[in-house]
Amino acid sequence: MQRGESVLLTLGIPVGLLVFLALTKVLPRPSDEVGYLAPGILSLAIMSTSMVSLGIATAFEREYKVLKRLRATPLGRPRLVAAKVASVVLVEVLQAAFIVGVGLALGWHIGRPHGGGATGAVLAALAAALAGTAAFAGLGLLMAGRLRADLVLAVANGLWLALLLLGGMLFPISKLPSGVRSLAELSPASALAGALRAAMGTGTAVPGKDWAVLIAWAVATPVAAAVTFRWE
Repeated sequence: MQRGESVLLTLGIPVGLLVFLALTKVLPRPSDEVGYLAPGILSLAIMSTSMVSLGIATAFEREYKVLKRLRATPLGRPRLVAAKVASVVLVEVLQAAFIVGVGLALGWHIGRPHGGGATGAVLAALAAALAGTAAFAGLGLLMAGRLRADLVLAVANGLWLALLLLGGMLFPISKLPSGVRSLAELSPASALAGALRAAMGTGTAVPGKDWAVLIAWAVATPVAAAVTFRWE
């Protein structure tokens, strides 16, 4: 977060998109535009921090031999991955506070999950955000632990753009062609956006499919990153 590009990626782009899209009619969305957009932008912020920022930073630490020194310590790869995942949570809390504040200023009325009340909404949103963080951080670390830093830079940003466009964060994935839509529904971006939108936007229970996809990614990618990570 010390570099200007990190601030732009983790906060400037998500907030800028929220304000711009809420005040324009560029993309097709439901009538409650801010209620639809804000949870999607929160998902985007989580993806930006957990996958792109963390993945690129770790890749350069590995290339510059910063992580090589940890190889001889008791830390181990699983603990390194766990520590890296945990390290982005504070940044995401600040992101969420800022984005929610901007959303409320734009007229967002946060919904409540069916039968769950305000407490249910908060718990569902937190659980989804943590699962999304683990899933995207695992992806970022999976790339960082195997690829050159310059390649991670390209791949992470390319994947970020693809998931932004196909993950249902800015517009419904029902607008996508059927074949693409089927794949998009299995992505962590679509599952996270759907879960946050249900918990905080539409006032309905989080679909079981979104939970299943999120949990699968949240388990698979950190484990894969821990198993395959190379110190140098």
